[in-house]
Amino acid sequence: MAKTENFDLVIVGGGPGGYVAAARATQLKMKVACVEKASRLGGVCLRKGCIPSKALLDSSEYFHLAKEKFAAHGIKTGKVSLDLSAMMARKEEVVKGLTDNVRSLLQRNKVEIVHGSAVLTGKDRVEVATADGVRTLQADKILLATGSEPVSVPGLEFDGEYIVSSSGALNFDTVPKAFGVVGGGYIGLELGSVWLRLGAKVTVIEMLPQIATLLDGQVARTLLRILKKQGLAFHLNTRVTGAKVANKKVKVTIEKNDKKETLTFDRLLVAVGRRPLTQGLNLEEIGIRTDPKTGHVVVDETYHTGVGGVYAIGDLIAGPALAHKASAEGIAAVESMAGLPGEVNYDAVPAVIYTAPEVASVGLTEEQVKERKIPYCTGSYPFTGAGRARCMGETDGFVKVISHQKTDRILGIHIIGARAADMIAEAVLAVEMGAGAEDIARTVHGHPTFSEALMEAAMSASSCSIYTT
Repeated sequence: MAKTENFDLVIVGGGPGGYVAAARATQLKMKVACVEKASRLGGVCLRKGCIPSKALLDSSEYFHLAKEKFAAHGIKTGKVSLDLSAMMARKEEVVKGLTDNVRSLLQRNKVEIVHGSAVLTGKDRVEVATADGVRTLQADKILLATGSEPVSVPGLEFDGEYIVSSSGALNFDTVPKAFGVVGGGYIGLELGSVWLRLGAKVTVIEMLPQIATLLDGQVARTLLRILKKQGLAFHLNTRVTGAKVANKKVKVTIEKNDKKETLTFDRLLVAVGRRPLTQGLNLEEIGIRTDPKTGHVVVDETYHTGVGGVYAIGDLIAGPALAHKASAEGIAAVESMAGLPGEVNYDAVPAVIYTAPEVASVGLTEEQVKERKIPYCTGSYPFTGAGRARCMGETDGFVKVISHQKTDRILGIHIIGARAADMIAEAVLAVEMGAGAEDIARTVHGHPTFSEALMEAAMSASSCSIYTT
């Protein structure tokens, strides 16, 4: 019988939630084991999600700039050609470097790294099937951080070659001439942008009337207009009823207003959402509850499942599937285990879409503010008015600030434009600190910078609340 190994905390999952939680736990003097079934740490985000997709987004953007934009800056390149294999090799090198960094982080913090498939065999026990046999890990606390997986749609099952998930769409060996995307969320828009820039004709099919439905409506409409101008085609309010692969093509049947049509693609990405990765963990057998509709693990405000010392974070629980959300929850959960006041302010969790232009937001949208009947002010400022944006030729988009009409407190900030992913950090801090629009407006911003647009938008919103009685 295998020897039982004792720890203070066993973490199942080595992604952004798990490895960050492991590092924090060791700071709190816990003896920690981190179980990861893949050969490399970092989770879906690092290995085949966030990081590789951003590497390809950046590479494809450079390719597009060299072909379309450098000449306007007086840079003559001659004929630009694509070496897709080199681009993919660079992506893999980026991923490898970061996964190695995660391993080094855990090793420096003396975390026991266990590679294998984990199953809960008790409220304080995890069995791991490794290449060398079964290891039994016992701990006072267990943290589940196994993440999520793409949702498969009946009639659109993944085959890994022609009908693919986001992971498959990051590894094509040739540029598809016609690339279909089912789902107008951030994954579909980002990967659609990659292959559009590299030469594909891209069509996005979305069953709802708007892309990126969680965005502020004004921002979503602007993004749609810009992406159409770039060359993406959209079928909104459209349902996909099936797909068949024949002669190395994917024939997709769509339906809109009771009318059916068949579209033909070389590759089809199905990106309609993700679901918690709970299969094989043995949750039900030890009494851990999951939401029957979504499959999310049910936890309290400390991320405790209500069973023994078992906690859960990240994509396993309710909320957006964001790596930084999982990391914040991992820290909060571990601090709660240690008796500290760990918590996450979900009103101050940013969301980013890495299209070009980028989209970033934090807090409430204008639609949400209206729905809650909160008296509010808005202020916006276009990047056409920002000197730095004009210098770079990146004038698409604007910054929108939503503040409380009576108190001036910032309720939400929404940015569409170049550098939005970096600019949102100031907005997140403002929301976290309970700042007012006037606080940002009176903060001196460097000139010329993109962030001046945020200052101007805040000034506009602040003027509304100051003079309203």
